[in-house]
Amino acid sequence: MTDLNHYRPLIAPALGAFSAGYLLGSLPFGFLVARARGVNIFAAGSKSSGATNVRRVLGAKCGNTVFALDVLKGAAAAGWPLLFAWWRGRGQEVNVQESLHYVGLLLGAIGLIGAILGHSFSCFVGFRGGKGVATGAGGFLVLMPIVTLIGAGVWLAFFFLIGFVSLASIAAAATLPIAACFLHRPLLLILIAAAVAIFVIFTHRANIRRIVAGTERRRGRKYDSDS
Repeated sequence: MTDLNHYRPLIAPALGAFSAGYLLGSLPFGFLVARARGVNIFAAGSKSSGATNVRRVLGAKCGNTVFALDVLKGAAAAGWPLLFAWWRGRGQEVNVQESLHYVGLLLGAIGLIGAILGHSFSCFVGFRGGKGVATGAGGFLVLMPIVTLIGAGVWLAFFFLIGFVSLASIAAAATLPIAACFLHRPLLLILIAAAVAIFVIFTHRANIRRIVAGTERRRGRKYDSDS
């Protein structure tokens, strides 16, 4: 009971971080950018609002815009709790600052989970969306910048050497918990990265089936994966 009482003050902030993250993640930038061009993105290409599908349907400018916005909403969902923790810790003792920083990481990770779920199952467009890769990358760039840059390097290597956006996304996501472990990041972030990697693999299950069957499209061709 004592342990439960110790964590009880975090319940409300955790719910708030998750809710704020979900609403941020639910902002359907891919759908809105496509609609501004007169296109229903859920009826075009691979029928996803991810940046990759937007890029293939509407071109690089629109796709890159959606990618940047999706990254930003993940970064915002994970970043504001850390910023708030830093603000609360100003002028405090070092041990208090460290405790607040860890709480900020916890709430930032919870906010990122909410954002990824919101991106993939947006309440604003009938619980549809993308696969959460760009939004997850934005959040992890805030929580674990070096680990995320390693993941980005893996993504680029797989993309340019093999040519599958889907496989590159899966490989990058799987790299995050491994790199986080080797770089001795907090166990909390390692577990969150592992959970996100499993989620990314799950959302790419159709792509995996097409890769195994030899029907997945490579870069330069239409409709591969959606971030």
